[in-house]
Formats: sequence, structure tokens, C-alpha cells
Amino acid sequence: MIEKTSEPIAEVKEAVKRFPAPEGGVVTALDGISLEIQQSQFVTLLGPSGCGKTTLLRAISGFEDLDSGEVSIAGELVTGVPPFRRPVNTVFQNYALFPHISVQGNVGYGLEVAGVSKREREQRVGEALDRVSLSGFGLRKPDQLSGGQQQRVALARAIINQPKLLLLDEPLSALDRNLRQSMQIELKDLQHDLGICFLFVTHDQEEALTMSDQVVVLNEGRIEQIGSPEVLYHQPASRFVAEFIGDGALFSGKIRNTAENPVLVTEEGLELPVGVGPKVGDNATLIIRPEQLTIAQENPGDPVGILEAVLEQSFFQGATNKYVCRLANGLSISVIPAGDGNEEFKRVSPGEKIRLAYRCNDPHVIMQAADGT
Repeated sequence: MIEKTSEPIAEVKEAVKRFPAPEGGVVTALDGISLEIQQSQFVTLLGPSGCGKTTLLRAISGFEDLDSGEVSIAGELVTGVPPFRRPVNTVFQNYALFPHISVQGNVGYGLEVAGVSKREREQRVGEALDRVSLSGFGLRKPDQLSGGQQQRVALARAIINQPKLLLLDEPLSALDRNLRQSMQIELKDLQHDLGICFLFVTHDQEEALTMSDQVVVLNEGRIEQIGSPEVLYHQPASRFVAEFIGDGALFSGKIRNTAENPVLVTEEGLELPVGVGPKVGDNATLIIRPEQLTIAQENPGDPVGILEAVLEQSFFQGATNKYVCRLANGLSISVIPAGDGNEEFKRVSPGEKIRLAYRCNDPHVIMQAADGT
């Protein structure tokens, strides 16, 4: 296991990368990104297609040269250093296995190239296969394995050289849902067992929230926010992060004062009480998550906000039920009640009016500049 250190395992400074656009001009994939990646963490680069996450991963691995900026790994500047000389390994989306070579040959290929003796090579290949639960599969060819097993081979090959940083470029995207969820747990366990940093790329928020210690949310070549899954979900720093991470209804407007609580007043005239924090006159966006809503009670106790709505649809989701309601302003809002709240919703028929309530301090308020950004 690699020893933990207070120094970042990788650092990117002012990274800029542009590509020619087919229609002319250029596309900026990385727009001055600076990032520190800490040792012994599972870090995820998350964002929509075209946000720059794979380009950033490739710049760290050495497969993409930056137009400007620097990359350091383990305290050493590696800008301009080729991939095979960097202390990292990469697991690609398509696994990149040699089809004509056995599993043990694929896993030990790097050691063979490096001139490691056959005896040591066999020992380390066996240990790597054991780590990924593939003991006894060494003589098979890749086409004799399932997709999940092929991914484990790619992982074993990547960790056998004991890299200081393991890069994973959407390795779960080709797997079915059940296998993908199983591999999420296995990857996190493997990362914890090895004690090295995994830098994982995905556009799937569920994957990011499930596995990560830290998530880096990218948008149009820039970092929107860095934080733990809990912080990103409950305290998004921008409207983009609030919309991209999880489900929720967003209301934008200006903070007004009342006798009891500050109120967010939307352009449509909707008045939504908010908790402490925002000041009168501030431009802000309120995000209400589905689990923060319930059916309004006669005597709620805590200060609450009320939303008049109509129940449109209900969806059975196994452990939970999801209810879709429509507000008077036409906005659709989702509700995922817990416990007794679910039973209350079951007594409401589609098309009926309903009063939704939220505790004023539960929703997060995103402060905005005067121009609304």
C-alpha cells in the first residue's frame, strides 16, 4: 500500500487546450483549469459531453499535449513527458486488451517489456488477478470473458506496476445497469485496498455520488465546483451544478423582507420563504430537492413554505415512490416522500389539488450576481 502524504499526488496549473472545429475556428476544451488531486482519494471528473473531462484526464496521462499550462505528478513536472515515462496507468473505455494473448499475458505485458524475470512476473500477475477476483482465469483469452471480467483484466494490468495515480476513462459505460452498480462497489473497495488515488471520468452523476471522495464538476472547459458528493448535492455553488447533480426544482428571483422570514419573490410573483443567510435585495436561486417536500400539515411546527400544486403522475421506484406535481406557474416539481408521507400521497388522485410544504431552512439558496449568473 502506498503511504499517504499531505502533498497532492497531481497538480494541474492553468491548463489550456484548444481543438480545431470542423466548421472553422477553435473549440476550447480546457479554459485555464487549475486543480490539485489529493493522494489516497477517489476523485471523479464529472460533467456533460464536451465539458473537457476526458481532455483533462488525457493531459494528465500524457496522451494530450497542452497548449499552455503545467502538469505535475508526485511533485515532479511532467509537462512534455511521454505517457510511458509518467507514474500513472490508464484504464480505457474499451479496455484495450490484446485479443490473441491470454489473460495472464495481458496483465503481465508491462512487466515483460520492463524485463522483469518470469518468476517475479508470474507472482505479481497472480497477485493482481487475485485482487480483482480473477484467480483461475489466467489461461483464458479476452473473448472467453464477460464484459465485467474483461474490465477486471484491464484493472489488473493497470495496477500491476503500482502506479502513483490510476486514471479511469468511463470504464463502466459499456456494462449493463446491475453489473455497473456492482463494479462501482468493487472499484471503490479496490481503491481503498490499494491506497492510491483513482481519477475517474464519467458523465453519470449516480456513479460520481456513489464512489467519490471528491467530485470535480466541469462545464465548458472550466471547473464549476469541487466538493464531496454531500456538499455538491446539498450546497451547489451554481445553478449549473444544482441542475446537473440530482433532481430538484429551481426558483430564481429577488429576496424581499417580511415580518417573519426572508422571502424569494420570482418574476411570476411566487413568494417562497427561505432560511437565514440571504439579504434583502439579493438575487438568488432556491433549489428544493424532492425529498424536502411533504403534504402540508395544519400545524407544521417549524416555519414552512407552501406550494399550491396539482398531482399529475406517480411512479413506483421499488423502495420509493416518486410523485410529479405541477405548480400554478406551469413548473413541474418532483416529490419523493419518506415514511408516512408516502401513504398520504397515495390517498391523492392524479388531477387533484395538493398543498406541498417544505421547511424553510432545508432548501439551499444559491446567491447570484446582478446579471443572474
